[in-house]
Amino acid sequence: MLPERRSAVSSNLNPSGQNDHSFILRRGKKFGRIVKLKLSHFIFFFVSLFFFSCIFSGHKLLFHGSEFSPHFEQKSYTKSHMFTSKLDIVSNKSNIEKPHGSKKRTKHLPCEVALAGSVNYILEPKEYMDLKPFSLGFVERETYDKPRFGGHQTLKERERSYSATNQTIHCGFVKGSNGFDLSEKDKAYMNKCLVSVSSCIFGNSDFLRRPATKKISEFSKRNVCFVMFLDEQTLLKLASEGHVPDKEGFVGLWRTVVVRNLPYNDMRKTGKIPKFLSHRLFPSSRYSIWIDSKMRLTTDPMLIIEFFLWRTKSEFAISNHYDRHCVWDEVLQNKRLNKYNHSAIDEQFMFYRSDGLKKFDPSDPKLPLPSYVPEGSFIVRAHTPMSNLFSCLWFNEVDRFTSRDQLSFAYTYLKLQRLNPDRPLRLNMFKDCERRALTKLFHHRVDSSPPSPPA
Repeated sequence: MLPERRSAVSSNLNPSGQNDHSFILRRGKKFGRIVKLKLSHFIFFFVSLFFFSCIFSGHKLLFHGSEFSPHFEQKSYTKSHMFTSKLDIVSNKSNIEKPHGSKKRTKHLPCEVALAGSVNYILEPKEYMDLKPFSLGFVERETYDKPRFGGHQTLKERERSYSATNQTIHCGFVKGSNGFDLSEKDKAYMNKCLVSVSSCIFGNSDFLRRPATKKISEFSKRNVCFVMFLDEQTLLKLASEGHVPDKEGFVGLWRTVVVRNLPYNDMRKTGKIPKFLSHRLFPSSRYSIWIDSKMRLTTDPMLIIEFFLWRTKSEFAISNHYDRHCVWDEVLQNKRLNKYNHSAIDEQFMFYRSDGLKKFDPSDPKLPLPSYVPEGSFIVRAHTPMSNLFSCLWFNEVDRFTSRDQLSFAYTYLKLQRLNPDRPLRLNMFKDCERRALTKLFHHRVDSSPPSPPA
């Protein structure tokens, strides 16, 4: 049929029998069909490419977590576990931003935390504070020629300090030592704080992360002290970046407090002073929250205290580590990443093992803690005598050994519990995903020439 149609058309157009025009027409129609065919293939290729890219993007969204794709929130545990093995990840309703694209960071996601709806709905429980109080004093002076901030605690004094009885112990701030000097104005401000949230930046180690003002209630803005400890060098650096304190020393909610004469050359060890000794820096405070400078607080502090302390009847709350639970593994990781002098780590580890520290056994139903390694960037505590004692003991281990406080946490806690069976520390070790739901995590400031591990 098709050749006959071509001939008929050709004869009508060229009655004289000449076929020039029919040849051109046939070539034109053939060329048109080829163009249409190639164009259709071209369109089909791009449609296919777009289709497969959508599928690929969909898998990535699922991989990054259900909070970014509500359609997947009701999927079964088995399907979600394909992307989140070895993790405890549940659907999240917080305002945490999408984690960075590296595989290491996408493993650890926030989870839902059932906070009270408002500070108007919470109330401190009656008789919440220490049921078996004891008097805890602190060594203020020593007779040594070269005084140290942490003092010169003997092994005998160290052993005795683990008893929850009326006693005077080393807990930093030994007079005559070079260290952690504050102005009288700052001391007066801190002495009035009943609830404190604190952090620190020393040696330009980080950026300033201001608490999310819209997430903090007016009650907490009036009644909670937000204190950021800085050295003079860091204060100048932050000011050059636009964080200039006002006349009262405030940058947003943070009340900046300048520390002079830092007691340690190791900035990490200096940072343990406000981290562990909030009961000494805020002597009138009943509760305190420590938040690392790499994090921004995105939750009202009173709701945090109610959830982790009041609701669980705890006096000290800290999250477990997101990856490691055994001190043996933490030792290897610190040495692998050169976090500290290897010989110093070995000395500390051998000391703890000789004093009874055992490996973490997840199959043991009588484990006193869900993990022997904490994620120490977020701590909530009531300033009870037992909580204060634990904080002092933990600080003394850091002062005596390395600044890697995750190595000394389990030893300090287990020894304190073992020696005081009638007065245990009421410690709440919560999930790391809960910590991530209440804060926003950032990277530390990158140092172009990081220092070598301390000797």
